[in-house]
Amino acid sequence: MSDLYLRLPDPQAATPPTERLPLGRVMVNAGIISQNDLVHALDLQRHIDAPLGEILVAEGLASTFDVMQMVSRQHNIPVADLFADPPDPALSATLPSRLCLTHRCVPWLKIGDILLVGTTHPDDFEKLRTCMGDHSRRMLPVLVEEHQIRAHIGTLYGEELAQKAATRVPTAASCRSWKVNSRMRQPLAWLALGLCFAALVFSPLWTITLLMLFAFITLMMTTVMKLAAFIAQITKMSASTITQHDHGHAPFPLPKVSVLVPLLQEKEIAGKLIQRLTRLTYPKSLLEVVLVLEADDAVTRETIARTEMPGWMSVIEVPCANNLTTKPRALNYALDFCRGSIIGVWDAEDAPEPDQIEKVVTRFQDAAGNVACLQGVLDYYNSKSNWLSRCFAIEYATWWRMILPGIAHLGLVIPLGGTTLFFRRSILEKLSGWDAHNVTEDADLGVRLARHGYVTQLIPTVTYEEANCRAWPWVKQRSRWLKGFLITWLVHMRAPRALLRDLGWLRFWGVQTLLMATFAQFACGPLLWSFWITLLGFEHPVTLTLGTTTSLVMAWLFFAAVMINMVISLVAVSGKEHRHLLIYVLTLPLYFPMGALSAYKALKEMVLKPFYWDKTQHGISSSTD
Repeated sequence: MSDLYLRLPDPQAATPPTERLPLGRVMVNAGIISQNDLVHALDLQRHIDAPLGEILVAEGLASTFDVMQMVSRQHNIPVADLFADPPDPALSATLPSRLCLTHRCVPWLKIGDILLVGTTHPDDFEKLRTCMGDHSRRMLPVLVEEHQIRAHIGTLYGEELAQKAATRVPTAASCRSWKVNSRMRQPLAWLALGLCFAALVFSPLWTITLLMLFAFITLMMTTVMKLAAFIAQITKMSASTITQHDHGHAPFPLPKVSVLVPLLQEKEIAGKLIQRLTRLTYPKSLLEVVLVLEADDAVTRETIARTEMPGWMSVIEVPCANNLTTKPRALNYALDFCRGSIIGVWDAEDAPEPDQIEKVVTRFQDAAGNVACLQGVLDYYNSKSNWLSRCFAIEYATWWRMILPGIAHLGLVIPLGGTTLFFRRSILEKLSGWDAHNVTEDADLGVRLARHGYVTQLIPTVTYEEANCRAWPWVKQRSRWLKGFLITWLVHMRAPRALLRDLGWLRFWGVQTLLMATFAQFACGPLLWSFWITLLGFEHPVTLTLGTTTSLVMAWLFFAAVMINMVISLVAVSGKEHRHLLIYVLTLPLYFPMGALSAYKALKEMVLKPFYWDKTQHGISSSTD
């Protein structure tokens, strides 16, 4: 046990604020920093919203140990090491977890009727005292490093917080009410397949015709949306070129930004990720990057343990709960530990542009209060690895640089990507974070934001990722996306009238197109491809039911849709950065059949394991950033 117990101050012995020297002066008097260092740090503090001690550490002017010792001297309170002397688990009953998270405190030790509370900032402890009222009279603070506070909040309250993370979104807005082991799901699925098979046996032509009509209608829905978005984006780009001006920006206090990076079974990517994130230029005293991993993920833990991390990066381990291991559950759990007023999300393989955070902060400063989310552009740094990565890069360039900006310009609902997302924390918490059971929690959150009247904007900053360049990992990733789109559509279509009331007709049909029709296009791909036989001069089965003219019209509209998609892709990769991909646009018809396989895998999982998270494999490309 520490000698600290023998020299605890009296409850009234803490230095009164009126007699307390400023921390900077205490450190100068102790010879820790020079007067010039203090002037430099104070000048920075006028522009950024951060405590002086954190600025000194981030600028390399003092160590965390030095700052802790000086804060201890300034406030006349002792320092404790909770790793050497961990708190008794029974102490979790002395303070609510919510107050510990809010005020960055943790109960450490009880001596008689005095409760010693570990805190990083004494001001946080005073706020805790105010919340505790009469119960605070026999509470004393001890200084503890912040990562120890986080670790022991997880130890004392982890099970409770993990359960809350899994059920954060209200049941009415979540898919968690679905029974994974329902006795009816598989029989109903077999019944549906049996009915389809019987229809094909007893009325093959009309069954095929009805399926073809459904596929054709969803094709027209997606094509019209893409064409409208493409025209809107081209028009906007032309107008921006003509009216573009460089406007200065008045100085404003920079906010604290927390970015969550979920990791799972990452034995290759963690070290590279840390190296990439060190290139960020945002003030490190205002940047908090949190690596989030599952408590039982020994692979990632060992990888991180071998890697030296800067002080502005930390690790949070998510306790296991109910056999649910999903990215949104991890994000919900880690959110409560963050300090930033802006919350971001990056993926394990991401390489964001160095000035990305500055762009995010500036846009939020200029944006209206109902702008809840900023979505950056995603691209691939290994697009030259092989043919598959080239096609994937074309698909991403088409979506992120043409279709999605056009959708935003049209005012439709934006289905968020899983990374390079930044939220106003207050709004994210108001919407209860992410649905822990939805495997495309990003798309679901995008719809929920729109339904509550909030706006998502795109920002011109790029994050580079690793494209799946092997067939089966690609199929697994795409099947998870498609399953999530279908789950999200089913959740929000529980009450179609309510969805229509929240979104209006245009955005309502936009959601039908983005979620339901997109899934249908992958699943019905083989049906649509059969139109090639009509264009080659052979008779299509629908000719026998709908007539030759209708069959030809459908075939030529299918061909027009293929050409429209190719033109959009050609324009998307016509810039200098992607020009090497132009010739590969012609091979896209050979690329999308894997999407049909992904859709069938997604349907199978919808029946057998709807909440299963098929992890994307990272670190398999030979190319680097």
